[in-house]
Parts: sequence; structure tokens; C-alpha cells
Amino acid sequence: MKAEDGPTSRQSGADDVVVKLGTWLDNVRKRAAELPEQRRTDPDALGIRW
Repeated sequence: MKAEDGPTSRQSGADDVVVKLGTWLDNVRKRAAELPEQRRTDPDALGIRW
């Protein structure tokens, strides 16, 4: 499968992983207490309400 055929998954071994913004935000919200301070402040720095 070529990269231009569609999104890849982590299991495919591809270097570039496509993650939708909503999925990423959901993951960050769920793991916020476990994340380092820098990772928790990144969405704020981008102006994202989360």
C-alpha cells in the first residue's frame, strides 16, 4: 500500500502516522494527568480549548 492510498497505522511500520486532530485531542484529554507538563500546555499554546 502506498502512502497516497490513505492513512497508515502504527502497525504498518510507516514512518509517518496520520492521526486526526479530534482523535489526538481525545487521547490527550484521557491521558492529561499522566502527561508531562509540556505536553499538557501544548494545546493551550496553540489556542485549542480542551
